[in-house]
Amino acid sequence: MAAIHPKYNANSKPLILKHRPHLFISGHSHILKVMPDPALNLIHINPGACGLQGWHQVKTLVRFEIDGNRLNHLEVIELGKK
Repeated sequence: MAAIHPKYNANSKPLILKHRPHLFISGHSHILKVMPDPALNLIHINPGACGLQGWHQVKTLVRFEIDGNRLNHLEVIELGKK
């Protein structure tokens, strides 16, 4: 199976390539996503949506701890229907 690589917007990708973060958090797509990007050696997190507008059905967020270079205790929290 081919690896799935997230798409990055044209403003973000050059900054990612320049600074090489281990964690990239994006938003606004209303799609909850936590996925590794092995090509860029980072974790891509989109916490979903918490607003009342948009097509999402459930409000979500992501909580985690950072310990050095490690993400620990990552959890998705559902805040209920919008």
